[in-house]
Amino acid sequence: MSDSSVNADRLRDLALLRRVRDRMDREFHLPLDVESLARDVHMSSGHLSRSFRAAYGESPYSYLMTRRIERAMALFRRGDLNVTDVCFTVGLSSLGTFSTRFTELVGMSPSAYRRRAEQSDGELPSCVTKAVTRPIRNREAPQPPSN
Repeated sequence: MSDSSVNADRLRDLALLRRVRDRMDREFHLPLDVESLARDVHMSSGHLSRSFRAAYGESPYSYLMTRRIERAMALFRRGDLNVTDVCFTVGLSSLGTFSTRFTELVGMSPSAYRRRAEQSDGELPSCVTKAVTRPIRNREAPQPPSN
């Protein structure tokens, strides 16, 4: 295979991966799985998962879960939904999974985050709040000092 055909294949794959990522951003609230995402871009699920991780640094599932938690945080800052409603609104069907993943990514439970959001005066613009409170993976989170 020539270098130009390898580059053309890589660019085609990157364009397809961008379509998958854009779909997850748009349809985060729908039940999405790797198999259906892969089928829509005519890839195998294994190839999609490996390529997505190589391109974006995380699996499609992790990316989707992070987007869902970001949306949940925004809904809590609006203040008009309870934890269960937010869980279902962002596309999760298990409150336990939602609470566990939210706590892993944000560092506090959904209830605690909701209470904190209710108590804030909303003094920062939402774009700043979103950037500052963006969920991060545990391996990236600062570790508390050990005693």
